[in-house]
Amino acid sequence: MHYALNLRTFFYSHYFYLGLRFAAGLVGVTLFTLQFASLETAMTVCIGALCTALMDMPSPLRHKFNEMSASVLLCSAVTLLISLSAPLHWLLMTMLVAISFLACMMIVYGKKSMPLQLATLFIMTMSMEHALTARQAFIHTGLFTLGALAYLAYAMGISWLLRHRIKQQVLAEALFELAAYIDIKADFYDSRYNLSEQFNKLVRHQSLLADRQQAARDLILRSHQNRKDAIVVQTHVCMLDLYELILSTHTDYAQLRLHLADSPVLKTLHDLAYKAARDIESVAYDVTRDKPSYPEISYHAELAAVEAELAALQQRVSEGKPAHEALAVLRAQRNKIRAIIQMIGELHAASQKVADSTPFWVDADMGPFLSQQKYELRMILSHLRLESPIFRFSLRVAMAITVGLAIASWLPYAAHSYWIVLTIVIILKPSFSMTKQRRSDRIVGTVIGCVITALIIQYLNYPAAILGFLILATVATPTFIYLRYRYAAIAVSVMILLQMHLIAPGNHELIIERLVDTFVGAAVATAFSFVLANWEYQSLPRMVHEVLSVSLRYMQASADLLQGKGSDDFAYRIERKRLMDSLAALNSALVRMLDEPASKQRAVEDINLFIVQNYLLVAHVAALRAIVRRHVREIPQQALNAMLEHSHAQVSDILQRAISKGAGNSQRSGTASGKHQPPASHIAPVAGTGQDDNIHWSGWPLVQRRVRLLQADAAKIVVHSAAILRDVE
Repeated sequence: MHYALNLRTFFYSHYFYLGLRFAAGLVGVTLFTLQFASLETAMTVCIGALCTALMDMPSPLRHKFNEMSASVLLCSAVTLLISLSAPLHWLLMTMLVAISFLACMMIVYGKKSMPLQLATLFIMTMSMEHALTARQAFIHTGLFTLGALAYLAYAMGISWLLRHRIKQQVLAEALFELAAYIDIKADFYDSRYNLSEQFNKLVRHQSLLADRQQAARDLILRSHQNRKDAIVVQTHVCMLDLYELILSTHTDYAQLRLHLADSPVLKTLHDLAYKAARDIESVAYDVTRDKPSYPEISYHAELAAVEAELAALQQRVSEGKPAHEALAVLRAQRNKIRAIIQMIGELHAASQKVADSTPFWVDADMGPFLSQQKYELRMILSHLRLESPIFRFSLRVAMAITVGLAIASWLPYAAHSYWIVLTIVIILKPSFSMTKQRRSDRIVGTVIGCVITALIIQYLNYPAAILGFLILATVATPTFIYLRYRYAAIAVSVMILLQMHLIAPGNHELIIERLVDTFVGAAVATAFSFVLANWEYQSLPRMVHEVLSVSLRYMQASADLLQGKGSDDFAYRIERKRLMDSLAALNSALVRMLDEPASKQRAVEDINLFIVQNYLLVAHVAALRAIVRRHVREIPQQALNAMLEHSHAQVSDILQRAISKGAGNSQRSGTASGKHQPPASHIAPVAGTGQDDNIHWSGWPLVQRRVRLLQADAAKIVVHSAAILRDVE
């Protein structure tokens, strides 16, 4: 369950704060306007505030101001254009289609532009029903802009006052997701769970975790000017270091289960991981409450049980029994878990007071870690071609709206075309998967919302009660819009229907009309989701190439770091972030493809294994860093560097072959399915200085084993990337 759906944490989450801010702003602007004007004027001002409120998301203050200002200007312009066009039906229809197309083209600017697109289409549909004179159109637009500016000023003031609080909430969300990530890893020790399914689940969650970590970076690393900010920053960096340690815990879980099948130590390892997740959650919970966090969980009993099992295995080895492998694997996991527990302790400490220094980013350019956004006209112009998925989506929406308007004009009852159009723009999304999910949520949410509204009007038709439910729905709408859209659809249906009931209380067919309009809009959106559709498999070659390219750069950065060629790990952190982001994007495409028709799915198993193998590269590098740190005494630096250099050359050559255009042809005669492993001859043996037998460093065999695994998993990447490209072609 999402942390924000738990009552204990819900009221401290930024989702709840957003709902309160949203509702207080809208209700406040509306009530203030009612003191000086009519209800109709107040509703126009309220709609202006609502469109601006759709852009009210956690962002750095400068970015928030730019985004909300763009919403004010764009939505005001759309309001004026539609209002002036309304008297001429042909002109109105032309403007509706043109604005729909242009609004959808704005998604070239990325995820941040999606709320702006929605706000533009929303005000377009809200303005199309008004037949106004030119003078009335300008007055209407002025009132709309007044409401938009009022909410802009209000939101910026509140965000400035709560700027540190918002950083804490976004950081806490990343910590909660990290705890959920450890919960998934804990089940690797439970033999009841299938390892392949569990690893797939882990990689899926990686996408969400990467998104939450990026949101935290964008807020926290852009500006940290006082001691409170410094605490958030050092906690954030501690979280990232902890995450790398967690990556390093990946091991051969099948061998671990095999060697320790009859031992209770697997249950102990599971309990240790579970406790670690709860410990991280306690830090997140304290961060959301603006309190320092202190350790409350004890690991002594579980660690003692692991030590007892290690002693028993050592005794078996001394007696000549075959337990060497189990002893080595368990000892390695024990060391990693101890390091994680120690790092969680540092995470608690980071939340308590400002550290003396934060060497990670002193005098460093944070740009590579932050989301970069450019709003340039040439980006839209470059997508004005039929091959562009965004251009095809924009055409699809424009055609769907045209058909929706035509159907509304033919319906025998008093259909409200704006509700049909609004349903279309809410449901129809760039991908088939998103459209399918949004359609289900919209229909179910609208039906439930209509039932709730009918019950309220029937049994609680009192002004005070209706106002109370209206405020509650207004709070719930933004709270759940990014959390559970189905809940938001319920709330927005209740909110709009109650508003319309207050304006026109005698319309007894209101709810039935809304239901029919919703089903009509959903049917049109569903039909057009197949028109000029952009299927996920079409973008796979580009995304696979991107992952391979970033993976190659990551391996270079990790090789330099492990060999001590740099003064810090800054470059390594940048490339690790980029690789995780590219894997998250490919994984999201895979998840969306699984929701598409079976005939449009390609290389599902190979994509999944390709993601897993690249993820394992990161885990192996993290493990190598942990080994070097743990066995710091008497490191044979020359021999270690020689081995790492040789290994890097081999892995780089493997990845370069996968990137090359001939990767698919070179593997046609080989294994095509991810179910098979590449021949052992493809993997050259680990080479060092030629004096490996004379090296007595305690970490040497561990490094050798990790390097072999690194090379083996890199070799599998070639097989899976070739299979993906072959299936797509």
